[in-house]
Amino acid sequence: DDTVIVEGNHYFPPESVRTEFLSSPTGHSTHCPWKGDAGYHDVTVDGETASNAAWFYAAPLEKATHIKDHVAFYPVVSVTD
Repeated sequence: DDTVIVEGNHYFPPESVRTEFLSSPTGHSTHCPWKGDAGYHDVTVDGETASNAAWFYAAPLEKATHIKDHVAFYPVVSVTD
């Protein structure tokens, strides 16, 4: 209930994410001109792994500080209560 929507993606606060499904950061990164550098996690559920399917901004740029450490997911991941 407490997600932040940015560019159509729901960013979940860290305390609402079940981290047992996330790998350690994968080392993959991308750059957004206004959000900064994104880090990624693999997501594994029921033995199936989706590579780099979750992303986060550990040190976002000024305009994106409201999503610091929040996690967003690609549609290959089902988000449920």
